[in-house]
Amino acid sequence: MNKMIAVCGSPNSGKTSIALKLAQEIYYSEQKPVLFVSPDITTPSMGLLFPNSKESDLYSMGVALDKTDIYREDVLKQSVTVKTMKNFALMGYKLTENEYSYPKPTEDKVKEFIRAMREIAEYIVVDCTCDKNDLVSTMSMSASDTLIQLVTPDIKCLTYYSSQTVPIHDNKVLVMNIRDNDLYLPTEEVKSHFKEVKFVLPYSRPLKQQGITGSLLKRLSDGKFYAKLLELAEVVI
Repeated sequence: MNKMIAVCGSPNSGKTSIALKLAQEIYYSEQKPVLFVSPDITTPSMGLLFPNSKESDLYSMGVALDKTDIYREDVLKQSVTVKTMKNFALMGYKLTENEYSYPKPTEDKVKEFIRAMREIAEYIVVDCTCDKNDLVSTMSMSASDTLIQLVTPDIKCLTYYSSQTVPIHDNKVLVMNIRDNDLYLPTEEVKSHFKEVKFVLPYSRPLKQQGITGSLLKRLSDGKFYAKLLELAEVVI
């Protein structure tokens, strides 16, 4: 039986980096088909993950969502694979695309899209956006087997969650992501505020460098970070 994992969080909480690294760790641990999906059309993921690739070598999930009926073949055709990772694929929007490139998908279309994804992958990891009008993100969170909610130890995170509602989920896991290496971060205060934080992902300089240089698809050589990520992956699996 396959599993869908949705990763949500406040703006700049590191959703894309953590969701991708989690998808990679699940792939390496399970050696089963994994699909990473990023429906962010404001900052198209293909530009972040494949900064040096030709546009003609990439595909767009917008094309799949624009089909009259969505089948597994439509998802497969718009997935981008990685040569070094057999059965690992990514879906997202291309660098030149924006919210006007495709019609907004309907709920029925998104349901078909989710069904098709479940047909081709054992694990689907969705990097959800903060946009409440993004049906792929909101419906993926509701349909997911596990919802990972990212928090960061800063005022911006607390302010965001004070005004936004995260969907109620039977299997929600709160994860604190330490994105910076400042001398003082209110880690304990934020943990006390949320009360249900189960994992704390430590600051990883190599991960931050990958995000800056556009090399997130490379596996990290950061044992401390990966030890915690593996713990999270085991819970999800």
